[in-house]
Amino acid sequence: MARYRIIDSHVHCGVQKVSLPFERIRPLLVNAGCEGVGLIPPVEDIYDRYDYYFEDSPDWQASRRQANLYLRSLQDAELKLYPYFFVWNDFAAAELGPEFYAIKWHRHADEPEYHYEDPRCAAFLRRVHDLGLPILLEETAPNTIFFINTLAPQATVIIPHLGALNGGFQRLAEAGIWSLARVYADTALATLTDLRSYLDCYGSERLFFGSDYPFGHPAYERDKILSLGLPREVTQAIFADNWLRLIDRSRS
Repeated sequence: MARYRIIDSHVHCGVQKVSLPFERIRPLLVNAGCEGVGLIPPVEDIYDRYDYYFEDSPDWQASRRQANLYLRSLQDAELKLYPYFFVWNDFAAAELGPEFYAIKWHRHADEPEYHYEDPRCAAFLRRVHDLGLPILLEETAPNTIFFINTLAPQATVIIPHLGALNGGFQRLAEAGIWSLARVYADTALATLTDLRSYLDCYGSERLFFGSDYPFGHPAYERDKILSLGLPREVTQAIFADNWLRLIDRSRS
């Protein structure tokens, strides 16, 4: 059987507050048969996730800038690299350029909050819209629903883990989120039950492969998709074609 084209759309990579250099990740991607990778800065380089009352500072802004620049600077002769821009409460729109392929927007319920009321947030979202970039959104369920329906109703949104860390797959289904044509999902760490439910209810056209390395392993997550026993064309769409179609559309 011919091999699949595979792009791992969800991999964390950084060298500041955690040690996740691209050189360590690359062999895992190659071993899993990947031809491309979406690279995301580690949360630890963006804000202090263990301090709910975290206050931003010039040092943290510099850490974010370096985290995003590190990914933008990487090059590889064989793997196609798709760096994400990780945004926080300075909403640094001036640092967001065409070198980035997507936005990472992330917090958990016990972590410091995004300042959605800040005018800079709206300005940043306008910049994202102008560039046509999708947003990988990991938030609480109420904030996910607010973001998609109210804050950024025109944004293309990717929900990681089939919503496992956004309040759960079923909760988002009940809110009508998965039915929206501009809402996509990735498979990283998703359960087989949720994957089958999503495919049965919403089809395969808006689903991407991801591993969430270092929390998941590219080869293991690849094998999870293969274990579903889907038709070859559906598996290929999830492994790479859906991601490429979205990226090509955002670049047009």
